[in-house]
Amino acid sequence: MKIVTRRAALAAFTLTAVAIAALPAQAGSHGHGKGVMIMEPWARATAPTAKNGAAYFAIHNSGKMADKLVSASADVAKKVEIHTHINEGGVMKMRKVEGGIAIPAGGMAELKPGGYHIMFMGLHAPLKEGDSLPMTVTFEKAGAKKLTVKIMKMGMKKGHDHMKMDKKKMN
Repeated sequence: MKIVTRRAALAAFTLTAVAIAALPAQAGSHGHGKGVMIMEPWARATAPTAKNGAAYFAIHNSGKMADKLVSASADVAKKVEIHTHINEGGVMKMRKVEGGIAIPAGGMAELKPGGYHIMFMGLHAPLKEGDSLPMTVTFEKAGAKKLTVKIMKMGMKKGHDHMKMDKKKMN
């Protein structure tokens, strides 16, 4: 009887370990399934009179086939597009991305300030620090993924403020 009990306990332990290992390792992940995972979606708060805003996140494609981010939608603005920055004659300009953003099989793409981003044009209201907004991004193969985008303080360069230091730890 003890042998059966030990085997059952070992089997339960193994199944639990496998289930935990299958969970996403990154907190703040969204859009699981079909190999594409969205990590840490965020946007900067905007000034009260701002007409535009932007959202950022990382995309991990754990699948065996390349995919492509082809569109985004959100009710916070009249128009939502995928944009990038280009250097035109020494001047950085934003442009709509035609054809989407490629995410290689087993690879990543990062939407970040100064690079690819989701542009909200014609905001209906300012984006306020501490709020969040629903957004849907659509991939060529993985389809539509619903996200919750956290609104961070103005001036943020990343989804979390890594520049803050605990002064107690410095002494």
